[in-house]
Amino acid sequence: MGIQTATPDGAPLADAIPRPDARAWFALGMLCFVYVLNFLDRQLLSILAKPIQDTLHVTDGQLGLIGGLYFAIFYCFISIPVGWLADRTSRVRIVSLACALWSGATMACGLAATYPQLVLSRMTVGVGEAGGVPPSYAIISDYFPPGRRGTAFGLYNMGPPLGQALGVAFGASIAVAFSWRAAFLVLGAVGVVTALLVFVLVREPRRGGLDQAKHPTPQAGAPADPASGFWRTVKMFFSSPTLLLVALASGATQIVTYGAGNFTTLFLMREKGMTMHEVSIYFALVVLIGMGGGIFVSGRVIDRFTKRSKQAYALVPAISLSLAVLPFLGFIWAPSWQLGLLFLLGPTFLNYFYLSSAVALVQEEVSPQQRVLSGALLLLVMNLIGMGVGPTFVGFVSDALKAAHPHNSLQLAYYSLAPVYALAIGLFLVLARHLRKQQALKPE
Repeated sequence: MGIQTATPDGAPLADAIPRPDARAWFALGMLCFVYVLNFLDRQLLSILAKPIQDTLHVTDGQLGLIGGLYFAIFYCFISIPVGWLADRTSRVRIVSLACALWSGATMACGLAATYPQLVLSRMTVGVGEAGGVPPSYAIISDYFPPGRRGTAFGLYNMGPPLGQALGVAFGASIAVAFSWRAAFLVLGAVGVVTALLVFVLVREPRRGGLDQAKHPTPQAGAPADPASGFWRTVKMFFSSPTLLLVALASGATQIVTYGAGNFTTLFLMREKGMTMHEVSIYFALVVLIGMGGGIFVSGRVIDRFTKRSKQAYALVPAISLSLAVLPFLGFIWAPSWQLGLLFLLGPTFLNYFYLSSAVALVQEEVSPQQRVLSGALLLLVMNLIGMGVGPTFVGFVSDALKAAHPHNSLQLAYYSLAPVYALAIGLFLVLARHLRKQQALKPE
């Protein structure tokens, strides 16, 4: 399985956590790169919002629907049958096929001549991306043992910040040098090549091979446990207070992250005076340093503190979100883009601690045969709430305020996201209390 089970002097690792070997790290690296492309392709629309608006004459509300509700419906609901299928077939092949599909659809976005054509292409991107993340969660869980998964998921979840930063840097640079259409075509083509490399180079790990003590697992090639059937897994997920609370709390957090994130480039350019060239350099650095650093640190923090108490899965995100509120308000208020980007470092670092925590908690709560579908259900709830509501809400508020506030309608729409922080923090605190009670009832 690629796990080191002895110390360097040959002594067995009795109570020590086994170390993943080079094969596990290679698989993690490839899956992370696929996630980079996943998020890069997803974020290109928001990064290139200004030139797309100028060419296709779409409103903020229409942009919010494409990046929000329309995308979320396909992305979330397709992920459920994909998760069920991946729990029974090769997860690596599912990831490879999904990457090829969304990359091809990204290229189609660059060819769109009308708003309906762009909507159709974006929906297809959502269909493809639905098959990328849930199977990857389960593959990583079968390469990395409990106690090291927080770090592994922290590294894997570097995909969004790297994808967004590279999307800003390369997408904006290609748009400046050629056109926004060329950015979709070039970056989509990279994904098609990557899909082939995943299919050829990444090996399918044994399901549940590192969880025998907690979840007995069948031998390789044996049929899936009947208890892990589709409807039983769905019932298990939605009847579990732990799983439901972490999904709802994450969804509330994503209303802020997706609601603000899908319009940040447009906000910086239209209301704070940045150029596309400045965006490609300075905003890309903020995303890479802030969001990337936050997600990397969060995995280490979660692994450290969950060894002491399971409540850390909820308390760490609650604390980080509490610290993010003031710099988020400072970013909205800032009279210049330079000061705004300094404030933006705070929330981009602190807003994403929830992600590695939520994924690790769900993966450790369920049996190995239920991991892909459970990961898909987590994404269903949190993305349908966050991705579906966030961008759509911000876009329509901005449109509603534009007549009375033509020069700062997005700024006012951003302020309307501030109360959502309180909702997310409250839900994580409720989860923490539930985990404390659950731990108190657990027999020694």
